[in-house]
Amino acid sequence: MAYTTINKSSDYFNTKLYTGTGSSNAQTGVGFQPDLLWIKQRNSAVNHLLHDSIRGVTKLLVSNSSAGEDTNTNILTSFDSDGFTVGTNSASNGSSDTYAAWNWKANGAGSANTDGDINSTVSANTTAGFSIVKYTGTDVAGATVGHGLGAVPKMIILKRLVGNGYDWVVYHAKDTAGLYLNSTGNNNDSSSNNIWFNGTAPTSSVFSIGTDGRIGDATDFIAYCFAEKTGYSKFGSYTGNGNADGAFVYTGFKPAFVITKLTSAYGEGWILQDNKRSTYNPSDVFLSPSSANADSITTNAHLDFLSNGFKLRHLDNRSNGSGMSYIYMAFAEAPLVGTNNVPCTAR
Repeated sequence: MAYTTINKSSDYFNTKLYTGTGSSNAQTGVGFQPDLLWIKQRNSAVNHLLHDSIRGVTKLLVSNSSAGEDTNTNILTSFDSDGFTVGTNSASNGSSDTYAAWNWKANGAGSANTDGDINSTVSANTTAGFSIVKYTGTDVAGATVGHGLGAVPKMIILKRLVGNGYDWVVYHAKDTAGLYLNSTGNNNDSSSNNIWFNGTAPTSSVFSIGTDGRIGDATDFIAYCFAEKTGYSKFGSYTGNGNADGAFVYTGFKPAFVITKLTSAYGEGWILQDNKRSTYNPSDVFLSPSSANADSITTNAHLDFLSNGFKLRHLDNRSNGSGMSYIYMAFAEAPLVGTNNVPCTAR
């Protein structure tokens, strides 16, 4: 029995590693023209840089900051048919510096969406369950915004574009409080999703917004929306066991990319791991979306990428504390079994 219609996950998500040159630097081999491009310098403490096809190549956001949208013509110069081109800025292309770039495919520059109370511009890939949504908020609690997925989003990462000091807001179906992407702290307030998302779960066509300035003021916002696709993406939760023989998380695919976040306590940042920076088990190289820090290699982030999920291999509170709760987002290298009935193997 086949688990998914996406046999080649890299048609929709791919990690690209590259070395900077200090001059215009085209990166190929991504496999598609990215619509969301997330770049991080690996060897130095430099900000995470997020660009998307709706806002355009000169507009960037920083995941580890509450700053608003910035404009820079020398960080990213183009989205290309098989990758992207970076300019001369050292944040994305310093000579001999090393970088990771995570790429997602949506549907180009987007089109008008009128599903919600607020009209939006949406670039949606319904096959892969990913959309980029730009909208102008209101101060009306309960207003809805169309996301174009045709399926219920399990995770939404949202940022106010105008003004500084407005946190990234993260909705996750397995978290009831509300999370900040740019911070090690959790809101840990049961009313947060009521304030941010009006206490209303997303539907297959819209998500709801409250009146908090991070999500609902009369200014511009960008949202990255993710729905689960069997064998390709998963947005779930798990409970740590505080043991080196750690918790096992079933995803139904061999992961290419995993982000985890402690939700039951304060003080631990997000952890981002992929199959390109660490090519064998245990995977021990990580970056944190909430920190500008360089690549870290530590036993405190050990996990195994398996053919059907991932398994924690340490006892640190960061991602496997005893009895502690965590959420995750994961994308596949390969489905456990695809429509071609070819099973993937562990690495």
